[in-house]
Amino acid sequence: MQKRRTGRRSIANNYVLVVFDSCRYDSFTRARPRTIKKLGHVERRWSYASWTSPSHFNLLMGLLPHSSPKRVYASDYYTKDFYKYNERLGLTGIEFKSLVPELYLPSFLKVSLGYATHGMVSLPVLNPHTILNHGFDSYKLMPAHNDMRAMVREMKFSEEQPSFYLLNVGETHYPYALPGEPPEEWPRISGVHGVFKHLDEHIVGGKLMASRSKMFDRAKLEILRQRQIQAVRHLDTVVEELFDIVPKNTYVTITSDHGELFGEDGYFGHGPIQHDKVFEVFFVEGKLR
Repeated sequence: MQKRRTGRRSIANNYVLVVFDSCRYDSFTRARPRTIKKLGHVERRWSYASWTSPSHFNLLMGLLPHSSPKRVYASDYYTKDFYKYNERLGLTGIEFKSLVPELYLPSFLKVSLGYATHGMVSLPVLNPHTILNHGFDSYKLMPAHNDMRAMVREMKFSEEQPSFYLLNVGETHYPYALPGEPPEEWPRISGVHGVFKHLDEHIVGGKLMASRSKMFDRAKLEILRQRQIQAVRHLDTVVEELFDIVPKNTYVTITSDHGELFGEDGYFGHGPIQHDKVFEVFFVEGKLR
């Protein structure tokens, strides 16, 4: 483990960043999770991007979802936001320029602060061959896209050095399937399941085109919305297991990479869509006692 600069504490916090993929703010609040709220106050924040890959790149730059304050210069917001990492990591003297030149949190934690850095991801667009796998001691695409519990069971913490974990959680991503649910029982919307191969026939820039197709009927979309809410309730029980296994000096941030549309204003999904519900996410964090 590398020697830290004078003025820093000798023992840093473990830091765990959990990302519920595609989870809307209102899906999270309607699920009323009890365990997750033990971390602190749940905030309504905004993602820097509307799709999984670019959003995770921002997250790993250290840019967590923002609060969108008025009458504030962006530079002032970044200064205050990055200073929060002193609390998250249990250190002092961390600011935006600390990440220079790479501007990448895993590399900074590993090289400058001596962290063991690990990533476990659910979505194939984040696979280990992507540029996101940089600065990690281990980085793994999980066998199943919807099994956070499998991630928790693989987590290890050392007394010799602090650990950073990124967990990209897929239960809240379409088709909002829980572990053990047979694939044949997953909801399927024509053109949405799989590679979205028929979406161009019905959508331009994420906007539903006038069509007699019933592929986007409100009843089906409401089923999907309820499934995402149920996924949050399930994940609350898994987070309880996470809290049971992490050391006491662990700071946890739980948030989403972006939101989702369930038919509002004629939109479905996320990505090439400019809509508040795509960028609106929940955000909660705190140190476990």
